[in-house]
Amino acid sequence: MTYVVSESCIKCKYTDCVEVCPVDCFREGPNFLVIDPDECIDCTLCVAECPAEAIYAEDDLPESQRQLIALNAELAKQWKPIVEKRDAAADADEWRDVKDKLRFLER
Repeated sequence: MTYVVSESCIKCKYTDCVEVCPVDCFREGPNFLVIDPDECIDCTLCVAECPAEAIYAEDDLPESQRQLIALNAELAKQWKPIVEKRDAAADADEWRDVKDKLRFLER
């Protein structure tokens, strides 16, 4: 099992999770983070750190978010690792509770 970043991260991109990851499994896109399933060691440290509550164990991912498992794996192969915390998007707090954000994903 691995951990998955859900669409709640889109347009927020808080990076608190990156700071606690012992294996640098996060990858960064323009407005979203993903977890590389081949690197994740299931330590759970990132889950509690995410202000948007966007990180789930694969088995706990809501049914409406299941497509994010494949999307995380796909984008992890394309995007570069992020290994240190950065500022969140300027309007991240405004986007945090918005639902159905997949259409806003920038690749």
